[in-house]
Amino acid sequence: MSHSHPPHAHPQAQPQGPQPLPGVNAIITVGSGKGGVGKTTLSVNLAVALARMGHKVGLLDADIYGPNVPLMLGTSEAPHVLGENRILPGERFGVRMISVGLLNPGDKPLVWRGPMLHSIIKQFLSQVEWGELDYLIVDLPPGTGDVAISLIQTVPVTGAIVVTTPSDVALQDARKAIEMFKQVKVDILGLVENMSYLVCPHCHEEIDIFSKGGGEFTARQFSLPFLGKIELDPDIRKGGDGGHPIVLEGEGNSHAMSLFAFARKIVDRVKEVREASGGSVVEIT
Repeated sequence: MSHSHPPHAHPQAQPQGPQPLPGVNAIITVGSGKGGVGKTTLSVNLAVALARMGHKVGLLDADIYGPNVPLMLGTSEAPHVLGENRILPGERFGVRMISVGLLNPGDKPLVWRGPMLHSIIKQFLSQVEWGELDYLIVDLPPGTGDVAISLIQTVPVTGAIVVTTPSDVALQDARKAIEMFKQVKVDILGLVENMSYLVCPHCHEEIDIFSKGGGEFTARQFSLPFLGKIELDPDIRKGGDGGHPIVLEGEGNSHAMSLFAFARKIVDRVKEVREASGGSVVEIT
């Protein structure tokens, strides 16, 4: 993928500010202040759950240094390059997806600095043939740095999801992510607590591995909707490692119920944010 400017391009001719993606109704970022809280697990399962619910969904893996979406979707097929530097995204389980992990497979790291990150994010947004989408889910890298800012500068983000675990360490960084989205004036759809509890396979009691109640408390502290608790479940982990997201088992599967409930809350929150902003609301059924 070329990082050069087209011949005869003049900076003053370039559009200023975030530009909508044609055909994409809503762009939703999934972020946090730190790694290891399950952003990609939730991004993948959210995308696939929305597709199972009948929506047209895309998934952009914006974690350039640690692109895990291909593994969790069970694919390594490189995207096709069309004419005029256009990219046809891959498709898996009804979700159109793009990831640098499909362009740079294996264990070789990408040693890139800020300008290269900005360039690849812009290409993934503007040069990929996303087509008509109800939702484009963007899996952000940890932290509050270059990639998140590049995304927000490039396209109008409908809303952000902040992922945390109940632990104080994760919540400390989640608060930073919340403040970052507020500073750049991105609506926050809410906070979701991942790895919230473990159900003992013997006594079936809930065990609070990473403490309890921190996500709900932080959501109240910042006057944000609480999007739910996702359990620490071996079946969710196996689905991610095996490239078969647990939500493929259907909404009636006990291991997938909380993820489908989370997806339905996101659909509702997108409508609420659109109505509150006074923008046109596209009814998605």
